[in-house]
Amino acid sequence: MCESRESLTVRNASGAGRSREMCDGLLMEVCVDSVESAVNAERGGAGRIELCCNLLEGGTTPSTGLLQVVKENVRVPVYVMIRPRGGDFMYSHWEVEVMKRDVELMKSHRADGLVFGALTADGRVDTELCEELMAACRPLPVTFHRAFDMVHDPVVALEAVVSLGFERILTSGCDSSALEGLPVIKRLVEQAKGRIAIMPGGGITERNLQRILEGSGAQEFHCSARSSKDSSMKFRNCNVSMGGSLSVPEYAVKVADVTKVRTLNAIARNTL
Repeated sequence: MCESRESLTVRNASGAGRSREMCDGLLMEVCVDSVESAVNAERGGAGRIELCCNLLEGGTTPSTGLLQVVKENVRVPVYVMIRPRGGDFMYSHWEVEVMKRDVELMKSHRADGLVFGALTADGRVDTELCEELMAACRPLPVTFHRAFDMVHDPVVALEAVVSLGFERILTSGCDSSALEGLPVIKRLVEQAKGRIAIMPGGGITERNLQRILEGSGAQEFHCSARSSKDSSMKFRNCNVSMGGSLSVPEYAVKVADVTKVRTLNAIARNTL
């Protein structure tokens, strides 16, 4: 958990350690799906990166190649999403095997932490599966991701996640955004009593960050801070789309915006 003026030791590309002074009591985690976004997030002042792919599906496990290149180009801690597909958070035995192997691969390629969550059919934390995955993750710290927002009872779920040994919970307060779920986030922070970090995430922008931080009492927050960047392609075939009916434009890419990250970081510092 982030403490005031905490100093974290993280590795640079050569494996050497260095000390990074975190923001005064507030840690900003930026979710990224590319090396460019990771570099921009660090330049903007992110204290930690969550690395994943397929952000339109809420994030899935990235490639080890992506993790390797990100680790070569940033110094802040990189937590890696372990999620084999989009959709719900109840997994088959094949998917569990994929998750376990991905955990081992990400550990071997110097992930600083891991991010996952699993639920049962009745909307409870799947403690049996989480115990298996936590054992595979050791000694790395682990975040329980927004699978938490799909639980039947967040009060009960928080106690389960604490007992499993997770470092933090990423949550929008079981609502469509952190702002709308703010009352629940506040109650979770109060219930946690410092046993686990409650990290608001979901729709956080420059317009609502101060309200979310002040209203929740959280010491960390999660955002993507992205802007759309036009493709450098000169020839464009606009009659073809490589995705489904809700696919993103072929000739635009969303990346973490240095200016947005810096603005969010400044708001967080001024909120103290």
